[in-house]
Amino acid sequence: METNTKPQVNTNSIVSLTLGIVSIFIPIIGFITGIIAIIFYKKASNQIAATNQSGKGLAIAGLVCSIVGVISQLFFVMGIITFMFGGTTVDYE
Repeated sequence: METNTKPQVNTNSIVSLTLGIVSIFIPIIGFITGIIAIIFYKKASNQIAATNQSGKGLAIAGLVCSIVGVISQLFFVMGIITFMFGGTTVDYE
């Protein structure tokens, strides 16, 4: 009998991808989930290198999504601040 054993997918890479996708679509909270996704990417990358698990592509996709999410959240917050304070003028007469 032949057994086909595939390497197990790393759980941290799945979590990284999930949080990276969430960071793109949820305002304000997405910044926090993006940073957490980057941390999970680093943990997954280290575990994949140490063991023979699969999921490197999922971890990289999580990293990319989280970077996009964090940058878009920063632009969103900067846009809100600009909108709130950009139109104010001070009259010194």
